[in-house]
Amino acid sequence: MKIKNFGILAGLGFVFSIPVGFTARAQKAQNLNEVVIAATKSDQKKNQSGKVITVIDKALLELNQGKNLAELLNHQAGITVVGSGSNLGKEKGVFLRGAAGSYTIILIDGIIANDPSGVGGAFDLRLFNIDQIERIEIIKGGQSVLYGSEAVAGVINIITKKSAQKVLQGDLVVGAGSYQTFKTDLGLRGSTGLFNYQLNYGVFNTEGISEASVPVDQNVSNFDNDGTKLNVLNASLGIQLNPKIIIRPFLKWNKGNFDYDANAFSDAAYSASSNHINTGVQATYELQKGKLQLNYSHQNTERIYKSDFPGVYDGTLNFLDIYYKHKITNKIDVLVGYDQRTTKVLYEDEAKPSANLYSGYVNAFIHDLGKFNLEVGYRFNEHSTYGNNSTYSITPSFAISNHLKLFGTVSTAFRAPTLDMLFGRYGANMNLKPETSENYELGLNAEIIADKLTLNISTFKRNLDEAIIYGAEGYLNQDQQNDKGFEVEPSLQFKTFRFNAYYAYVTGTSISGTVEKDFLIRRPKHSFGFNSSFQANDKLTFSLNYKYTGKRVDSDFSTWPAQNVDLKAFNLVDFYVQYKVFKQKLNLFVDVKNLTNAKYTEIVGFNTMGTNFMTGLNYAF
Repeated sequence: MKIKNFGILAGLGFVFSIPVGFTARAQKAQNLNEVVIAATKSDQKKNQSGKVITVIDKALLELNQGKNLAELLNHQAGITVVGSGSNLGKEKGVFLRGAAGSYTIILIDGIIANDPSGVGGAFDLRLFNIDQIERIEIIKGGQSVLYGSEAVAGVINIITKKSAQKVLQGDLVVGAGSYQTFKTDLGLRGSTGLFNYQLNYGVFNTEGISEASVPVDQNVSNFDNDGTKLNVLNASLGIQLNPKIIIRPFLKWNKGNFDYDANAFSDAAYSASSNHINTGVQATYELQKGKLQLNYSHQNTERIYKSDFPGVYDGTLNFLDIYYKHKITNKIDVLVGYDQRTTKVLYEDEAKPSANLYSGYVNAFIHDLGKFNLEVGYRFNEHSTYGNNSTYSITPSFAISNHLKLFGTVSTAFRAPTLDMLFGRYGANMNLKPETSENYELGLNAEIIADKLTLNISTFKRNLDEAIIYGAEGYLNQDQQNDKGFEVEPSLQFKTFRFNAYYAYVTGTSISGTVEKDFLIRRPKHSFGFNSSFQANDKLTFSLNYKYTGKRVDSDFSTWPAQNVDLKAFNLVDFYVQYKVFKQKLNLFVDVKNLTNAKYTEIVGFNTMGTNFMTGLNYAF
């Protein structure tokens, strides 16, 4: 990037914040600008942060108890989860602002969640139970300064349920729905003196639908259904050693069994299993003017495929992140950190390649300086294979008035090549360099009517270079992808009625060798929708969600060579109702998805679900 352009953009000084949460009781407005964002590592308030942030809070999660994590994320501005409407066991791909899933990093309680056994390394969204989530923070834009590799398009931080005021409390969720779908989740939490604990165990089973579509031009019988079975365990123990030190060992275990088909328009009795363990410890040391945080996790994923092309994939990630936040003055905070990723893969031929990524980073935060905030960060990375690289981020903001705030960000981000790309059995290339991006954001947050009507607008541009592709000669740094777009989000709250709408536009150009394409596979240029709720009384609440997904282009891999296919736009409407009884401890709910029974295609050759529902109860004790 030219120094001149860097200086102009950095000097614009604009910042953004998006209120998307619902309050527990609609008649009591909650100022989300006061919400502390854990994913910033500095516990910043939303109104201080210069980043594009969406918060899915506890009350909004309560109005989506019939959905899974992929379906919930698909209703957020700028996010398309390909596969969210397909068979429940089919893979889900997060496309954030036009970037593929491997460019968005998933955190669980602030710790990187990864699948080191996979080619892309992205965390499998199917393996997490939405009933175990307290809230979700989504930070858009390049976040590699704080989170390193993969944080190119953004960060999704899933925060699990932990808070408790009694020795024993918890909740039980039981649900049943279409396609012989059943789920249950039992959560226990408690606090006593120097200890607190949480334990969640969930089970999800479904017969599902056929993953592959029946070809319309062939005389074949109906394909069989492809089922899914999931078991999810999430446990942690908080130990308060003294008023300043708390340690929290944790264990997260996810096991999934998935039936799947051979390919597009092709039925098969294939099956796959995934066993993921994530264990470690978090420790916090509070000082008078600072906080020292240690996060360590050991993750192992084993995937087994039983098909005409069977395979076993086993990967391990050891992750260490230590950072110290110091308050220099009441208006200046500095964060200094070090993290390390050690990744290993075990192949069937007993080869055990590994790679290390070491990083040091610093982030300075100047806040409440009149009406001005500024965040500046830098990270240096040393990789055991490709050498070193660095990233930076500059995020200023300026409040023109109490009702209007402007923002801007200039940053770089990167994605390191995975072990499969470097050492895998097919097309490995040890000379690969990291994929790098330059990112720019501008926008505003306006409060048009105090505590009632707000408007948020953000625009972005991302230039990705050295993108890694798989070609005739294996993996190569070759592609470029230049994306740009904007998001508009009005939000209205009037007494017991809430309405949050969004419109997102994203377009991009990809260059592979001498071939240039002006579209992004499976990603719509236009999407818009709304999430609304109406609380009729203390017991009864209704919610209506709508999303329009515009035209897209997909590749039909059932042909050779694969042909591009235009996919039609579609509309999805979801309806939710809940009723609380027994002093509001028992919550009865019905969630109807695809209310209009829309017929649509997400992926060529694969099915999507028609009208389906989930009904159940949530009992808090």
